[in-house]
Amino acid sequence: MELTQFLATSYTPYHAVKNAVSLLEKGGFVPLGEKEETPLCEGGKYYLVRGGGLVAFRLGRESGLRIVASHTDSPCLKLKESALSDGTYTRLNIETYGGGIWHTFYDRPLRLAGRTVRASGEGLEVSLYESPFRVVIPSLAIHQDREVNKGFTPDLQRDLPLLALGKKELAPLLENALSYDLFAVPDEPPFYSGADGEFLCSPRIDDLTGVYESLVALINADPSATAVCAALCGEEIGSRVEDGAGGDLLRNVLERICRARGERAEAVYPDSLLLSTDNAHALHPNRPEVSDPADRPVLGGGIVIKSHADGAYTTNAVTSALLKKIFGDAGVRYQSFYNRTGMRSGATLGAISLAQVCIPSVDIGIAQLAMHSALETVLKEDVGELGRGLKAFFESRFTRTGDKLLFR
Repeated sequence: MELTQFLATSYTPYHAVKNAVSLLEKGGFVPLGEKEETPLCEGGKYYLVRGGGLVAFRLGRESGLRIVASHTDSPCLKLKESALSDGTYTRLNIETYGGGIWHTFYDRPLRLAGRTVRASGEGLEVSLYESPFRVVIPSLAIHQDREVNKGFTPDLQRDLPLLALGKKELAPLLENALSYDLFAVPDEPPFYSGADGEFLCSPRIDDLTGVYESLVALINADPSATAVCAALCGEEIGSRVEDGAGGDLLRNVLERICRARGERAEAVYPDSLLLSTDNAHALHPNRPEVSDPADRPVLGGGIVIKSHADGAYTTNAVTSALLKKIFGDAGVRYQSFYNRTGMRSGATLGAISLAQVCIPSVDIGIAQLAMHSALETVLKEDVGELGRGLKAFFESRFTRTGDKLLFR
């Protein structure tokens, strides 16, 4: 599966996990369950799924963990249970999921996707769902809002319900599901733009590029230490979900790995490194003043290493230097990101993961434009650089002795 297909069809975290499993199983990975303690073999390839989250790993022959954590969710619109009907139209009632640029969701194709739960015999059955139809949020004509180009802030309850079904009801289309987690998500195919096709434009670039490239790197790497890919849900809403960084999914898998190797987790963690892989703001060609005057990543500048004094990002001098050494030895280009001083920072799953698993960590990503828009933009070559960097990281060999880091 190519990246563009992964972006196009991973409508929701549940679809992203399905696509991830397809990639992993083609690469020889086998599933694990949470309830049983399956024996793990050195060199074995495994994955475990919980909802919209997944942790995959290759059990290493040397101590230490090389972890890449990314997230499977993106800002979108989540359906409430009851639709709005006036006898002429049925509009789907929504609430916002994450911090989207909501005006970009107007007048473009959206698809309903997620999971449904229905009665099946004596139990319940959970199924993936994507609607066979598209929906839209129509703008108000300029003739009826002459001031719209002077500034438009949508009333989230009034202005975002979806014109979806005409006079039809939603329930029969969902085969009378008892409940559902359904989202209206951008449904435009990825495309390349620019005179030489150098830009990749797509929904969900943040952070499915990180998910995809970490999976491919894990499949193709030849690691000595245990290599782990954690694709977790809920980052856009604070990770306070069971399949997110705030849950115990990653911690449980790492403890399981340590038990299989006969090691104590707290003894392994100092010889480990976690890359919180989420994208960074590129210098915007039309608005350079919103970026830091010096540490301002550009498209084509390589992997971004992100830092923040107040801890929104987990990078520190030691972990940054370690990663720069790994990238430098592999010929992987990198650059730095700091917020413009006084500007509020976004957060990533790295800091939240530290509350569950205290492992040295770095925040990285690729530079992108239009983050949290319905259509985002990156440079194609930066995606490839991320893949090369993550593969080099999975294959890195180092250990900590006191205050020194030694490369093997």
